[in-house]
Amino acid sequence: MTKKKKKNEDPKVHEDLNGFKMNINSFGEISSSFSIDKINEFLNKNVEDKKLKDRDDLDLKDKKK
Repeated sequence: MTKKKKKNEDPKVHEDLNGFKMNINSFGEISSSFSIDKINEFLNKNVEDKKLKDRDDLDLKDKKK
């Protein structure tokens, strides 16, 4: 069997994440082209937290109107 060749195409991503790259070096350290704060801001804006959606004591705004 032959090995598959790697494609050098960029994957399709959300327009807010254009240019986002992640790499793992030989020591297992993760490096990213975006700061962690920017990634967390994107996730908070676009992903619903399943654990917190049914809680009455939190004032969660409906983000996906």
